[in-house]
Amino acid sequence: MVTLLDTTANRPRHPEKAHRPDTEMLRKPDWIRVKAPGSPVYRETRDIVREHGLATVCEEAGCPNIGECWSKKHATMMIMGEICTRACAFCNVRTGLPTPLDPNEPENVAKAVEKLGLQHVVITSVDRDDLPDGGAQHFAEVIHAIRARNPRTTIEILTPDFLRKEGALEIVVAAKPDVFNHNLETVPSKYLTVRPGSRYFHSIRLLQRVKEIDPQMFTKSGIMVGLGETRNEVLQLMDDLRVADVDFLTIGQYLQPTRKHHKVEKYVTPEEFKSYATIAKTKGFLLVSSSPLTRSSHHAGEDFAELRAARQARS
Repeated sequence: MVTLLDTTANRPRHPEKAHRPDTEMLRKPDWIRVKAPGSPVYRETRDIVREHGLATVCEEAGCPNIGECWSKKHATMMIMGEICTRACAFCNVRTGLPTPLDPNEPENVAKAVEKLGLQHVVITSVDRDDLPDGGAQHFAEVIHAIRARNPRTTIEILTPDFLRKEGALEIVVAAKPDVFNHNLETVPSKYLTVRPGSRYFHSIRLLQRVKEIDPQMFTKSGIMVGLGETRNEVLQLMDDLRVADVDFLTIGQYLQPTRKHHKVEKYVTPEEFKSYATIAKTKGFLLVSSSPLTRSSHHAGEDFAELRAARQARS
């Protein structure tokens, strides 16, 4: 579990959460436990990330799959710094005033992708509400830099919602990532408490707009369960995503980073996750990943190959 204080910077990691009352942390069931990281390849991946001065969502968000992914040299790069302008109740990424963009970051990301030998890379970011375009141009520059140095690497992006940033989405889509991912995170009734800086129907419209601009681009979205949502709300969310023609849905268990974060209301059983996957497939998604440890970028390379095969089979 990641602590609430960022001891390296000697400041609160989540200043907006510091005065919240502690919440109960439910004991994790056996099916949610993972092995601690530490393989030689894990350490090699960590060293490459450090060498190029990069941040990863794997570390910043405390992902439970970091040991598995980094042992395969699969690291999800988090661009535009480590400090987010939003304060979502579920998230363990630092919040506060971000630092200026690093003009060398696109090339450093491209070099790291080359050194890791990635055939498929996932690029995500913090929210940058402080920037006029929300960081859209920086996303595009990272995509172009990866393409120039690694022309055979497929690129998946996991973007913020670019709320109130007119024209930002178009800049990113024009850069031609192979997969455009934007997570809804939770059902609409939970937005005010879980994701207060975002708007559910704006996120749905964002995903729909990607398909309007480029019908061939794969779109993807993910949610967490265990935040107090009902089953019917999850099924309605699936329908909303299908109306937006989203190709790929991921569903994973919410894990509470600290006692100051939103409480885990329920640990959803593996059987319930399988049921969600079955229903989602009947609703028309090309691909569904639904399990307790599913995360947006977990097995992203293998999933991309399945996505392409599923589209071919359907057409």
